[in-house]
Amino acid sequence: MPREYPEYPIASVGVVVVKDNKVLLAQRGKDPARGRWTIPGGVIEVGETVHEAGRREIMEECNIDVEIGALYKTYDSIVRDAEGRVRFHYVILDVFGTHTGGTVRAGGDVSAVRWIGVDDLLTLDVLPAVAALVRDVVGGAW
Repeated sequence: MPREYPEYPIASVGVVVVKDNKVLLAQRGKDPARGRWTIPGGVIEVGETVHEAGRREIMEECNIDVEIGALYKTYDSIVRDAEGRVRFHYVILDVFGTHTGGTVRAGGDVSAVRWIGVDDLLTLDVLPAVAALVRDVVGGAW
């Protein structure tokens, strides 16, 4: 099934990794959200569990090993074209991840990865839902 103009929503996973009051974010290299900072993750492949997909995606995009923990939140990412048709539709399951090994380095379809704190949110192009997540997780609302 194509990711652009899909027939139905595409199940995806995001991995929320926190270290020293910062959250690991990835700058997207492709649409949707090209150039914007988001939670690293991606599409869950057929036959793959959410945890398996989370570990695979964080390794592909950030070059680190993680232990996947609890579900944090779910998000609907729906992008419409100029005519109002659904161009992209992802249902994203964000899970917590604990960094267990490796050095953070961009890979896969991301152009950069870095640890982002609340103070960084005003200087980067961060999706509003991701900015709220960083504030919640680092600010202690979770």
